[in-house]
Amino acid sequence: MKAAIFRGGDIVVDTLPEPVPATGQARVKVLACGICGSDLHAAKHSHRMVEVSRRIPGRIPMDLDRDVVMGHEFCCEVIDYGPKTEKRFKAGTRVCSMPVMLEADGPKGMGYSNTYVGGYAEQMLLAAPLMLEVPNGLPTEHAALTEPLAVGVHAVEKGMLSGDEAPLVVGCGPVGLAVIAALRLKNIRPIVAADFSPKRRELAVKMGADVVVDPAAEDPYARLAPGKRAAVFECVGVPGLIQQTMEKAPRDAKIVVVGVCMELDTIEPMFGIVKELNLQFVLGYTPEEFARSLRLLAEGQVDAPSLITARVGLDGVRNAFAELANPERHTKIMVEPWRS
Repeated sequence: MKAAIFRGGDIVVDTLPEPVPATGQARVKVLACGICGSDLHAAKHSHRMVEVSRRIPGRIPMDLDRDVVMGHEFCCEVIDYGPKTEKRFKAGTRVCSMPVMLEADGPKGMGYSNTYVGGYAEQMLLAAPLMLEVPNGLPTEHAALTEPLAVGVHAVEKGMLSGDEAPLVVGCGPVGLAVIAALRLKNIRPIVAADFSPKRRELAVKMGADVVVDPAAEDPYARLAPGKRAAVFECVGVPGLIQQTMEKAPRDAKIVVVGVCMELDTIEPMFGIVKELNLQFVLGYTPEEFARSLRLLAEGQVDAPSLITARVGLDGVRNAFAELANPERHTKIMVEPWRS
């Protein structure tokens, strides 16, 4: 089978053996897989990512001397199952799944793994018990947005908001847009969104932002609703943003760090101490949040079509990584491995 492979610091298209499902696994055809900003970060900062992973208990770092097939935002079609595996869905059924493989010693991540192929391939393996059937009528590429939407849903849930906060979303890339959608669905408003990109500010409105701000021209913190506790979602993930947020946030604010910074960063704790800030880091989502996100998309409660700006085959993945650096051109590029 063909796959877009992260090899030697570059992305190349090559042939790999078709995966063989073991007990508890299903072999699937990849229909669509979104390119995540984390993939761009992982490709750019791969050595740093490996170094940090080695220091975190339970994390299995990538071996950069071996092939890695990224891609963790996917919608697939069932082909067959491993031995002694319950066949919950017949062949041809469209499914989504959390990018996790279940093993005897615990779950293993997919997408940054040397063991399990991610969604930038014609076929992959999924944990059969985690598969969810795509509801009838939901387009495949919209179903592939389940994973990034779940990230936003989880970030809002982990923020443990009472519903009477003044939310500010800093950064309106795919993650920030998912956070905006999740805030809107919980009716935590008015939502202020800040981004330098006019295109992303436009999308923020479509996702549910009430106020959009160009931080080059206006201080977004000045637009927070008065009399409410501020809840700031940092969705950029570059060095300096957490410190900037701590400096600008009002007293007693809750800061939820959603953006994944792959580099060393520095904060001055005195800002957090004097202001009594609450700093919450988040990652991923729960199985329930993932399933709920799929339902939200199926019910049309999120403007999925506005998020997808291009579609490429495997041969276009390398260039798509470069194209995504321009926020005015692209938000979410879908990889369709069957596309020539």
